[in-house]
Amino acid sequence: MAESKIDAAREWIVEHKLRSVGCLWLSGIAGSIAYNWSQPGMKTSVRIIHARLHAQALTLAALAGAAVVEYYDHKSGAKSERYAKFLESSPRKD
Repeated sequence: MAESKIDAAREWIVEHKLRSVGCLWLSGIAGSIAYNWSQPGMKTSVRIIHARLHAQALTLAALAGAAVVEYYDHKSGAKSERYAKFLESSPRKD
């Protein structure tokens, strides 16, 4: 049975938690800078500070989301199955 795109995206995010948080941070900074540059009457330093604060809030939300995913993976046993699959496939060097 083929995975849906949502399942495939979820699997990628579970495997690459830090990379997905970093991508969210980068897109948050870019989006916030673009939004702040469209607002007239703000100094450049204030625009950069606002962009950093917005991106920091997005990053905290993403880390909280990653923690929730980690908790449910641990609770459901999916994480142990993933590690068992990895350990079974690696060759032993005796």
